[in-house]
This record gives sequence, C-alpha cells and structure tokens, in this order.
Amino acid sequence: MREAVDRLRQEGIVCQKLETVSLAALGSRKRIDLYLGVDLDRYYCSVWHVRKRSRVVQKEVREWLALHAKLEAHTDRTIRKRYVWIEAPLCSKAKALLETEGWKVLVD
Repeated sequence: MREAVDRLRQEGIVCQKLETVSLAALGSRKRIDLYLGVDLDRYYCSVWHVRKRSRVVQKEVREWLALHAKLEAHTDRTIRKRYVWIEAPLCSKAKALLETEGWKVLVD
C-alpha cells in the first residue's frame, strides 16, 4: 500500500484515510489491489492498482466498471473520485472509456 500512496502523492492526490478492500467480499477473483479512501475534500475515492503483463482491453475495463458499481453497493457510499494506476500495456480505446466514465488514469 505504501507504493500506491507514494504514486498518488506524485500526482498531487492526498487521502486522509486509505484502506484495502478485499475483492473476495465483492465476489471477484481478479488480481487487482483495491483501496478505498477519503480525500482532503472529504469525498470518497477508490484507487485501483493493476499489475500485469498482458494488455488491458475494453472488455476488462467494462468488468472493472461493473465491479466498481458492486463496491459502491457494498459500502453504501457514493464514490466520486476514481483513480486507476496501470502497470501494463493499455489499449487506447480502454483508456478513452475510463476517462469518459470519470476515471483518472495513471500509467507507468
């Protein structure tokens, strides 16, 4: 988690509180690190950290959007700020889909 906090600080994003969320509780078997936090403006934010070797494509992004809806239902909170930190090759259409849905994409 320290790695994710440092990466967010590089982008100027600071969270007061950041907790790890278990994907098993959401009914998913994905290999993603998921954090839920509260930023300085007191809005809930979610941080997704994706590390993989293969390309991230639109189909996978649509699954993430559905998983994000489950996260909001599970926590009974409206998450206004969404960040995804991707350490993998990223399809341009997948990136465009994330940005149109209101996600901030951080690529390494």
